[in-house]
Amino acid sequence: YINNTKITLKLNKCLYCPLVCLRGTKIPGRPKCFLVDIVKKRYHTASEDCIAKGGILSTPLSSDENTRLYDYMRQSIGPDAEIWLGINDMQTEGVWMDQAGSNIRYKNWKLPQPDGSSAENCAVLSGSSGGKWLDENCREERASVCEFNIV
Repeated sequence: YINNTKITLKLNKCLYCPLVCLRGTKIPGRPKCFLVDIVKKRYHTASEDCIAKGGILSTPLSSDENTRLYDYMRQSIGPDAEIWLGINDMQTEGVWMDQAGSNIRYKNWKLPQPDGSSAENCAVLSGSSGGKWLDENCREERASVCEFNIV
């Protein structure tokens, strides 16, 4: 009440507030943040670490997202780095899925990849291959980039 007049405040969602990353670096033009982990780990460990932080292993959904992830990786780790992607064919050989269990639509394999049959079930983004993807043994140790939705 102000001067005996009831004042009601209505809080609306801010339409023009800046989007922020609670963790990592905002990716321009995308509602995502990337957070690099330079410690090399096996695929499952890297995936579990991202989930524990509230994200997932990065999974490009388009050529533009792949380029942005590639650029971020090169700047954060180095030009020849390799990072785990949140993509694997562990469930069915040759059927590459994201971490939610959905078939991936966007693919950026370096030909003749994927070529590892049942020995190589996890995907990496390769700096030395210009951002193309390779299939690798999930027990190899690679750096990773976690992906978070902007809040």
